[in-house]
Amino acid sequence: MSRLAEGPQAVGQLAEHLPVTRSAVSQHLKILKNAGLVSEHAVGTRRIYRLNPTAVAALRDQLDTFWQRALTSYADAAAQPTEEDP
Repeated sequence: MSRLAEGPQAVGQLAEHLPVTRSAVSQHLKILKNAGLVSEHAVGTRRIYRLNPTAVAALRDQLDTFWQRALTSYADAAAQPTEEDP
């Protein structure tokens, strides 16, 4: 995703900079596409992938909410007296 944040790219371009095969990159892109996080369009025989900024922003909001809840729960649990506390 960080490579796609730099701009639209083909599978081959993405795979050049990763320690995995083009096939593995394609499989990951398929999952991201199914999740709506990336889109693709054909340019000749190549598929160009780009991030879907709306979906990425929605994911970021969900993750921020998740972490905020987790941190609040941790703070609440840490503030609870234990049996060892006087």
